[in-house]
Amino acid sequence: MIFNSIARILAATLLVSCTSIASAQETQKNDDVLNSHTHNGGVRSDGTKDDSESVSIVYPSTATVDVIDIQFGVDIADPYRWLEDDVRVNEDVAKWVEQQNVTTNAYLGTLSGRDILSKRMQKLFNYERFGLPRKAGSRYFYTRNDGLQNQSILYVRDSLDAEGRILIDPNAWTTDGATALSAWVPSADGTRLIYSIQDGGSDWRTLKVMDVESGAILSDEIEWVKFSDISWLGNDAFLYSRFPKPEAGGAFQSLNLNQTIYYHKLGTPQSADIPIYSTPDNPKLGHRAQTTHDDAYIIITSSSGTDEKYEISIIPIGKGDWKPQKLISGFENDWRLIDGIGDTLYFVTDYKAPRLRVSKADLSGDNLSGDKPVWSDVVAERKATLSDARIVGDHMVLTYLEDAKSLASMVDLEGNKIGEINLTEIGTARGFVGKPGNSETFYSFSSFTQPSAIYRLDTATGKSTAFALPKLVFDPKDYVTTQKFYPSKDGTKIPLFVVHHKDLDLSKGAPTLLYGYGGFNISLTPSYSATRMAWLQSGGVYAQASLRGGGEYGKAWHDAGRLQNKQNVFDDFIAAGEYLVSEGISAKGKLAIEGRSNGGLLVGAVANQRPDLFAAGHAAVGVMDMLRFDRFTAGRYWVDDYGYPNKEADFKNLLNYSPYHNIKSEVQYPALIVTTADTDDRVVPGHSFKYISALQASETGHKPKIIRIESRAGHGSGKPTDKVIAEFSDIYSFLAHWTGLDIKE
Repeated sequence: MIFNSIARILAATLLVSCTSIASAQETQKNDDVLNSHTHNGGVRSDGTKDDSESVSIVYPSTATVDVIDIQFGVDIADPYRWLEDDVRVNEDVAKWVEQQNVTTNAYLGTLSGRDILSKRMQKLFNYERFGLPRKAGSRYFYTRNDGLQNQSILYVRDSLDAEGRILIDPNAWTTDGATALSAWVPSADGTRLIYSIQDGGSDWRTLKVMDVESGAILSDEIEWVKFSDISWLGNDAFLYSRFPKPEAGGAFQSLNLNQTIYYHKLGTPQSADIPIYSTPDNPKLGHRAQTTHDDAYIIITSSSGTDEKYEISIIPIGKGDWKPQKLISGFENDWRLIDGIGDTLYFVTDYKAPRLRVSKADLSGDNLSGDKPVWSDVVAERKATLSDARIVGDHMVLTYLEDAKSLASMVDLEGNKIGEINLTEIGTARGFVGKPGNSETFYSFSSFTQPSAIYRLDTATGKSTAFALPKLVFDPKDYVTTQKFYPSKDGTKIPLFVVHHKDLDLSKGAPTLLYGYGGFNISLTPSYSATRMAWLQSGGVYAQASLRGGGEYGKAWHDAGRLQNKQNVFDDFIAAGEYLVSEGISAKGKLAIEGRSNGGLLVGAVANQRPDLFAAGHAAVGVMDMLRFDRFTAGRYWVDDYGYPNKEADFKNLLNYSPYHNIKSEVQYPALIVTTADTDDRVVPGHSFKYISALQASETGHKPKIIRIESRAGHGSGKPTDKVIAEFSDIYSFLAHWTGLDIKE
């Protein structure tokens, strides 16, 4: 969820009682017997014995307040509104978090498989892994982790065959490992490096600059950067995007408005930076700047929401001013800069091509006058979905998705086919970053059972050679990956990957973890996860559904799962669960579901709609209140996929599936674990806080509904290895317990 648009102020009338949070809590404490929910898993609500669980959970009392929003004539109660407050600011929220974590930790401590999973994950994480190298000048920059380091370290080699030396080790920045190196960009000659620091998982970034030869940190420091590209201008200046400094107490919750692109000259303070592009008359727009490899043009991409619908402006470099010229107007199509060669700019676009194509603009002579550049096709739309294109040397590398699997090929700069890049199996290829005039590039290939292997490709010869291959403690050949297609509710065929050990007995159905996302044009493709491999090694099945709302089949697939079509995503996921059971891959009582962010919304929605189908679920950093998501930080961006809560048609649709508003009482729900973090300023934790409170207050059966709240962590990126292992040994032992997966040494 990156660039996006501002939702209008809700037209609802807000009625708030004068009862304070403190007094409400005191009243609640005096009424624990009536308002606490004691869940003794040994006895079901109907009085029958349940041998699967014998631990009682007494949920902490959660205060309620009399808050009612009247929207389009509908009274919307929001009794847990106070939990939207920042945990750092509101002491009552902080106490609630502490109490919930005590309850959750006590329960998780009873699960026998947790320590075994933790040890298994530590072993699976403990292998040397590399990030994609990036060449600048004669130097090669790349990240490396020796296995269990909390953060990967940035290295540099002075030549391809030279020994690597450490440039930046973020593990030394803090004792808890929660401060991360989030991005790094070398100058074209490789002499300097801009890098960004992410603290505690927040989306905010601080930029610094290093002299590569000496390792010295320069005086430059840029703050309040978020959702930004970093683009060098020559070797002594760069462009970045930032928001105004938030008001006191608002850094983690206030809306992100008025993003501006700045020019920074090395050696000068941030206060001297020059704003070169902003839209104060339209503060909801986001802007990012890129430069062509030859420093001929600055390309400014502006967006109004999460949809890939952009306006493109250009600034010719060296003209003595920052005056932009509009290249693409209207926020109607996807336009992604590949690169420029002189006055020719190459783009990936979905203009008249829902599965995308490559087009180029000729800006020479008077072609740009009157906003009329000369456009021509380079690569036409194909049946497979074009996911990326890169110019490397005299060739262009194209990566496609075919049924959510990667294909890669090369063409010349006129679009004539040169050949395929052999990827050999079901998986995902990424990278291929390069520039015109240099035929060298690097790419990674991974699958569900194969961590990223890094290859060097010479586009002039088409030859790939290994740069870094992971050494594993298991044999990927012991596992099988198959792709199946199942019908959704309306008959649409949905791709489904199924992964398990080749010797697993499926005769009675196996405990299965089903993962999904379904939104924002994001494609779920095969990828490796050490935590997921621990599930597979324990005898579980992993299934991943390519739901509508994603980008697997281009624009039409995305459109079929957003706005008024959002129910299709839930139907697709429910149908995946039904298929896994009907085919005997899983079985009733053995199926767990998992999703993150928009996928957390997915888990919450389908748990409400089909609680009978799933044994357990994990909703991570989910968007749970669909009527107020647009009021916090980046939430305003998501209206392209969800709609506007202050528009009646959208409001009615959102209310129909909002997890927080559709919990059913006196219905047997699956066991649910919700996870979030105190520094999540993408999907603020109040979503999860309110949702779990409503679950705990409802009669949803004997299975536990608990929340795990991480400290000094955010939406997911930058999380240290030790926290990842601790988190997922908790989560997967919970899911294993409730699906009958017997975790053994």
